[in-house]
Amino acid sequence: MILSSEHRQIADMTRRFADDLIRPEAERLDREEAFAADIYERMAQNGLFGITTPEAYGGAGLDCLAYSIVMEELSRGYASVADQCGLVELLTTLLCKYGTEEQKRRWIGPLIRAEKRGAYCITEAGAGSDVGGVKTTAVRDGEGWVLNGSKLWIHNAPVSDVGFVLARTDPEAGKRGMSILIVDCHEKGVFRGPKEHKLGQRSSQIGELSFNEVRLPADALLGPEGRGFHIMMSVLEKGRVGIGALAVGILQAALEASIGQAKLRRQFGQTIAEFQAIQFMLADMAKDAEAARLLVRSAATKLDAGVDAAMAASMGKCFAGDAAVLHTANAIQIFGGSGYIRGYEVERLYRDAKITQIYEGTNQIQRVIIARKLLQ
Repeated sequence: MILSSEHRQIADMTRRFADDLIRPEAERLDREEAFAADIYERMAQNGLFGITTPEAYGGAGLDCLAYSIVMEELSRGYASVADQCGLVELLTTLLCKYGTEEQKRRWIGPLIRAEKRGAYCITEAGAGSDVGGVKTTAVRDGEGWVLNGSKLWIHNAPVSDVGFVLARTDPEAGKRGMSILIVDCHEKGVFRGPKEHKLGQRSSQIGELSFNEVRLPADALLGPEGRGFHIMMSVLEKGRVGIGALAVGILQAALEASIGQAKLRRQFGQTIAEFQAIQFMLADMAKDAEAARLLVRSAATKLDAGVDAAMAASMGKCFAGDAAVLHTANAIQIFGGSGYIRGYEVERLYRDAKITQIYEGTNQIQRVIIARKLLQ
């Protein structure tokens, strides 16, 4: 895919940002499991949040292809940082598509400026891939709502200022009985659990958000009542483009590290780059990185064109995630014993890659979506 001059400039700018400000901090952020607040402030200053949000609300006003490029380049620096960009993108997309003018003015700007930290609250103990299993409830009380329930493994939960919570507002209506409530996480009755200690992407703060008799005003409702499931699902295609691009960034970083190591490391009197076995590993890594990139960007251009992108987004996310896991393992193999040691980039990349097969819909769910589309 030939990028426009504007898209090339976005890629170059984001890559420089990642090289100068993210990559030097990645090992420390991973080791300390530290929230990258300073980097997020710099990202906000450089317009790297709210990529597709209209300029009128403080965003960059760009397209989904630009978003995929930004996600890839940020992830090449450190996937946890890209993950924050993706989260802000989903929340601001929800607000732009379904929010009232007051909701847009109140929340979009602070999220894009990194003044507020948002959480996208779907997953529960019994509702992961099966979103229809959500048990959290929001019951009308006068003109407002009373929210009760608990969400697990929520990105930004330990540091969140605002949560976008999928809850049942009509227990008898199945998927048509769910709504989205915007919740100020500083309200009485909101509990933010401690951060979980994860295998990879350890700088991303993940934890529980629970709600005990949380009273919300009528205008906490985002979009029409009873349409929450469909609203949340409507942004998942963009989310899958983002995670697919994030996986490509991990894979690209692994490829670059592997090429450098293959040229440097010597065995049996020559660099390991001279062995055909290593050359084939690098070739497979490069072709799968390019294939994943093209699949993800194809899905992004479909979203930009307003055509059905469900299968393309699932293909891109699934292929890129699987390729990232496979080839970060191969990168460790190229590094040998040193690649297995904490502190080496490829060891972290391997850990960071695994979650791309799980979140934003497992790769098994992506295959279900692809198969259903094929058989329609």
